Amino acid sequence: MEDAPIKYTQEEFEESIGKSDEEKYILRLYITGITPKSTRAILNVRKICEENLKGRYELEVIDIYQQPLLAKDQQIIAAPTLIKKLPLPLRRLIGDMSDKERILVGLDLRPKK
Repeated sequence: MEDAPIKYTQEEFEESIGKSDEEKYILRLYITGITPKSTRAILNVRKICEENLKGRYELEVIDIYQQPLLAKDQQIIAAPTLIKKLPLPLRRLIGDMSDKERILVGLDLRPKK
């Protein structure tokens, strides 16, 4: 028995290829207390996410002073560190997240130049 070809309407096809634009991003930002660098990193990541992932991201901010075991489990050696857990591949970015272009590339929202 031969499989019949699958037929899509134009709308269904466009919807299926647009799914990558709807992927939910799971992000964790590891910080060290409420320092100027930590505050800057939080504000920068939130701004980038709101501009580029509005409604499609979950950001968890983790203070490694208050949750050292989480930092140890994730092998955090510097802070602030942003980890993109999903969509794969996993990515790690270190610093105050002020280089917007580097963050967008690191989150796979822009191609590497």
